[in-house]
Amino acid sequence: MDFRTEVRTWLEGHLTDTPTPHPRTWERELGKAGWIGIGWPGDGETYGNRRATLAEQVVWAEEYARSTAPARMGHIGENLLAPTLIAYGTEEQKQRHLPPVARGETLWCQGYSEPGAGSDLAGIRTAAVPDGAGGYAVTGQKIWTSLALDADWCFVLARTDPGSTRHRGLSFLLLEMDQPGRIEVRPIRQLTGTSEFNEVFLDGARATGVVGGEGNGWQVAMGLLALERGVSTLAQQIGFAEELGEVVAAAVASGAADDPVIRARLVGQWAELDTMRHHALRTLGATGDPGAPSVAKLLWGGWHQRLGELAVAVAGEAGAVGPEPWTAQRPYELDDAQRLFLFSRADTIYGGSDEIQRNIIAERVLGLPREPR
Repeated sequence: MDFRTEVRTWLEGHLTDTPTPHPRTWERELGKAGWIGIGWPGDGETYGNRRATLAEQVVWAEEYARSTAPARMGHIGENLLAPTLIAYGTEEQKQRHLPPVARGETLWCQGYSEPGAGSDLAGIRTAAVPDGAGGYAVTGQKIWTSLALDADWCFVLARTDPGSTRHRGLSFLLLEMDQPGRIEVRPIRQLTGTSEFNEVFLDGARATGVVGGEGNGWQVAMGLLALERGVSTLAQQIGFAEELGEVVAAAVASGAADDPVIRARLVGQWAELDTMRHHALRTLGATGDPGAPSVAKLLWGGWHQRLGELAVAVAGEAGAVGPEPWTAQRPYELDDAQRLFLFSRADTIYGGSDEIQRNIIAERVLGLPREPR
């Protein structure tokens, strides 16, 4: 049995004719079968996962995206924390944290952005001081933290040198989320009416580990961000293709596709998506190219935002009206096109704004003068 058939058979066997499993239960099912961490560098079996070639990682991501499998809750631990620990962590940190991630037992969130330090991450103010017991007491506020309500652990970028500025004096810390009275999580209600992101307030929260050494947090954080856009980008594009297919079907059904302007925009979206796939394949596994992740982010962020705009244009006047019936319990309901439009407004901001990505390309790839501070 080839790898693609193995993946497809396993997914079909665990998803067909069965109720949608709880996300945590599903993570454990994936872990039990060895599907978590197949993209980790090095000897993956050391931490309880299976090894896979780059091509097999792509196959897994593609087949997962095409299946009816639940959205992953373990993405941050598997694809961000784990490669970072493998690259910068101690063996003790790897042995403590990676096996539970590989088993699907531990969920992580990312404590980077702050109200005054989003795309400009070097402006972080969250402070961490030694607590006298081998750890740190962390105080500050993080924002736009995905999965914070469900996460067991969080990796936090904090300032461990009180006299430092910008990227100096930062450390990459690990802390447990179950610290009543020290950590408060507040969901952020968005334009879509949902709350995928959260605010996290830290009041002396205890961090038990520092990755990469005290004061080296900027290097570790930048290394993590470079890992964020790998094989998962191809799976993301499969989801984009499905969304585009729905917009095309809606345009055909409503007659909007007869409009030459709409038709040209649909074709343009398809062509750009195909270009994104070729770019992702060309740069997959590339190392030492600081511009590749930034180009990828610029490509998909703007593309997805334009798709949301096209979705409501195809809907016409109906795109401005919510579906009925409205009830007191559900006064704020959106259809798929409206939800896509509203959520995608943030695509060019989160994960590194377009302005930041262009600066990275200009300064680190083209060698242009740094932007004045």
